Amino acid sequence: MTDTNTQLTSTINNDNTLTLALKNIDIPTPEADEVVIRIEAAPLNPSDLGVLFSAADMSTAKQSGTAQDPVITADVPAQFMPSLKTRVGKATPVGNEGAGTVVAAGSSPAAQALMGKTVAVIGGGTYRQFICANVQSCLELKEGTTAKEGASSFVNPLTALAMVETMRAEGHKAIIHAAAASNLGQMLNRISIADGVDLINIVRKPEQEKLLRDMGAKYIVNSSSDTFLADLTAAIIETGATIAFDPIGGGQLTSDILNCMEVAAARDMKEHTIYGSDTFKQVYIYGALDRGPITLNRNFGFAWAVNGFLLFNALGKLGTDTVMKMRKRVANEITTTFASNYTHEVSLAEVLHLQSIAAYSKQATGEKYLIKPQA
Repeated sequence: MTDTNTQLTSTINNDNTLTLALKNIDIPTPEADEVVIRIEAAPLNPSDLGVLFSAADMSTAKQSGTAQDPVITADVPAQFMPSLKTRVGKATPVGNEGAGTVVAAGSSPAAQALMGKTVAVIGGGTYRQFICANVQSCLELKEGTTAKEGASSFVNPLTALAMVETMRAEGHKAIIHAAAASNLGQMLNRISIADGVDLINIVRKPEQEKLLRDMGAKYIVNSSSDTFLADLTAAIIETGATIAFDPIGGGQLTSDILNCMEVAAARDMKEHTIYGSDTFKQVYIYGALDRGPITLNRNFGFAWAVNGFLLFNALGKLGTDTVMKMRKRVANEITTTFASNYTHEVSLAEVLHLQSIAAYSKQATGEKYLIKPQA
């Protein structure tokens, strides 16, 4: 093990600016139930950008320093500073998850059992070379699984599984998913096919339709099509879907989904009522690809809800037994059902190059970045 440990940090400053930089920190010493992991791969998820960029206007970003030790600064609009007061002056470590080799272990049997193993880890600050984590935050990967294959073992796989489990727990029988050609969307398709769950995929490009169709997806609708609303309604009628998960957030897609659910439900109504059908319709928003306002054109009665969907909250509701089964399934199927595809691999320093920032901040479907901290 080397003597250096570099981590990527994000700092909000008193002068209404953001600073992104690499910091040299000590390699930690594990407590009894902890292990030290040499992080070899960590994904750049949309949820990571919230910590990385915070509320900064990245169109104002400037790069200084050197190519090996870059520093990014950007302006933070003054109206957002009050809500960020707890972050001011603190170098916040970035990165929700990653994977690598356990190079040191605490004295407990659980920690010692992981020594030398390849594990995935969640808990924050994974954009660094070495991290100390409690064994409960680690997922031992099957022998032969690489750190790259296991890097995205938590956020996307558990979110996809939580969507299916939430559908079951709340009494729905089919799911609608937007931005469905994403890595998470592809995982959700594999789960749905394996588990016999009907899934309606909303995409916006013909090539995304083909991608999912080639995977075996049955219900695919294109939001760019002139017949989108009719196609979505037809798919809802066929599947009976009354729950949707939307990573886009802004705009009127949530409204369109609810309206199409209502049209499908109203087909079975014997009499008209101004209050709409009594079929409950649920849309969960789990991302912010569009940070604009959510527009609801209310033609869908009163039996509906729009809520936020956060992975850790969802796992808390599902209970320990269900979550442990989910984690075991991820470990067993990380190279199949839960496989992630990466189009770009970058070092910690390259994460802080303006060219990279311009690319990964688009959060484009089919463009996923993997960070290699040891590079």
